Amino acid sequence: MAVIPVAIAGAPYEVVIEQGALSRAGALCRPFLRKNTVCVVTDRHVEDAWRETVEASLAAAGIASEWLVLPAGEATKSWQHLAQVADWLLRHEVERKDNVIALGGGVIGDLTGFAASMVKRGCGFIQIPTTLLAQVDSSVGGKTAINTPVGKNLVGAFHQPALVIADPAALDTLPQRDVRAGYAEVVKYGLIDDADFFFWCEANATALLAGDPAAREYAIAHSVAAKARIVAADEKETAGVRALLNLGHTFGHALEAETGFSDRLLHGEGVALGMVLAARYSARIGLMSGQDAERIAAHIATVGLPASLSALGLDCDGMRLKDHMLHDKKMDAGTLPFLLMRGIGQTFLAKDVDLADVATFLDGELARR
Repeated sequence: MAVIPVAIAGAPYEVVIEQGALSRAGALCRPFLRKNTVCVVTDRHVEDAWRETVEASLAAAGIASEWLVLPAGEATKSWQHLAQVADWLLRHEVERKDNVIALGGGVIGDLTGFAASMVKRGCGFIQIPTTLLAQVDSSVGGKTAINTPVGKNLVGAFHQPALVIADPAALDTLPQRDVRAGYAEVVKYGLIDDADFFFWCEANATALLAGDPAAREYAIAHSVAAKARIVAADEKETAGVRALLNLGHTFGHALEAETGFSDRLLHGEGVALGMVLAARYSARIGLMSGQDAERIAAHIATVGLPASLSALGLDCDGMRLKDHMLHDKKMDAGTLPFLLMRGIGQTFLAKDVDLADVATFLDGELARR
C-alpha cells in the first residue's frame, strides 16, 4: 500500500493506493462519514463490476448506501446530469459536513465533485476512481467540471476531495482501450519534468498495460506524487505551475470537440495525440530536436495510442481546430498560452505562440502520411 499526501493549504488529504482497496472501502471511508448512510454516485458499467464489492464493504463497516447509477460515457458530464445529481443529493438530505462517494472514472468524479461543490454551498466528497486516467490524474487536485456545447470542462469549480482510494485491481475489469487511454496521463508526468520517468515508461509500458501489479502500482503512485507536488504549489492554477499538467490538452480538447466528445476519441487518446502534436510543433519552431519529438511519437504509437492526426480521418482544416482552441480555459486577454517542450522532461508555458502558424502546422499534420 502507498499513501500519498496532497498538501493543499486548508484542505489536505491522502490518496490511498492499494491492491484490493475496493474490498476495504468501507473501513477506509468510515472515519470520513458522520452518518450511517452514504450516497454513492456511479455509472452502469462500474455498477456491474464493483457495486456488490463496495456495497458489501460499506455494510461491513456499518454503513448503509444509497446509489445513483448514471449512463456511462463522456456525454454524462452535462448540465442535465449535474442537475440530476444535485437534486438527488438534496432529496437524500445531504448536509454540508457530509461526504458523498464518487465511484467511477473521470466523468463520475468530475460530475459528482462539481455537484458536491454546489449542494448546500459545498458538501464533501470521496473519490474512488476506477480507471487509470482517474487514478493518476482527475481524482487528485480538486478540478471538477462538466462539458458544454462550447467546449470541454468550461463550467466547474475547484473542490478538493476528503479522500482518494485507488485500487489497481479495478483496472482488470476495464477494456484495454480505456487502460491505454489512461496511460497517456501516466507518461505525461515524464514529459513534463521527469525524463527518467519517461524512460521508465518506455521500458515498462508493456508490462503495465498487460496488468503487471507492481508496474501498475509504481506508475500510479509515482504519477499521484508528481501531481500532488504540483497542485500543492499551485492549487488554482494562478502561478503557472499547475498549467504544466495540461500538456497535450489544448490540442487534445480541440480534437475532442471536433469529434463531438464521443467514443470516437477518448479523452486520454486526445491527450496522447495532443502531446505528440505539442512535441512536433515544438520541433517545428526550433525548441526541441525532431529526434526527441519522434521518440515521443514512437512511444505513443507503440502502446497503441493515436500518434497521427491524419489517421483520425477528420473532415476539417487546421483553422477549424485552432478555432476550437479559442475556448480553452487558459485563454488570457485574447491570447492562448501553449504547453510546449524544450526536450523530454522540459515542458514550459509559452505565451507568444502564433495561432495562425499553429493552424498551418495542423494543416500539415492533417495531410501527413
